[in-house]
Amino acid sequence: MNAKQQGFTLVELVVVIVILGVLAATALPRFINVTNDARIAAVNGIAGGLRSSVGTIQARYFATGTLTATTVTTADATSVAVNAGTGIPTGVVGGIAAAMGCESATACNGVTLDLTTATATTWRPSGGSATCQAAYNGTTGVVTVTTSGC
Repeated sequence: MNAKQQGFTLVELVVVIVILGVLAATALPRFINVTNDARIAAVNGIAGGLRSSVGTIQARYFATGTLTATTVTTADATSVAVNAGTGIPTGVVGGIAAAMGCESATACNGVTLDLTTATATTWRPSGGSATCQAAYNGTTGVVTVTTSGC
């Protein structure tokens, strides 16, 4: 009697499971760091927005020709507090936060703010820490990015 066997042998099944395990082990680490990469991208995006706002407000300040003014009015009628002589937005709610279009002193489109001093403000994405933030200096307009702890 010749009976035909159908199906897979145990060895074939084990080989397929091992191959799937190896593929999963190599692909999984790529997806684990997606959260960190997203936070780093968010911090870099915040820093870009801050730098752009400083440049735009400074350009508007110098275009008005009054170098003693302490406020700049943008095209959408937003009043932004600036440092006289430089046109750099201050680090307060009426300064850089107004230039960025923030809704409050502690939140700006999903970003947590700390505007406790006019010279050093911090901008953190959700889940960010002191080592995952963009810092804005309201005196110099310098934006510093820290992404070591994202």
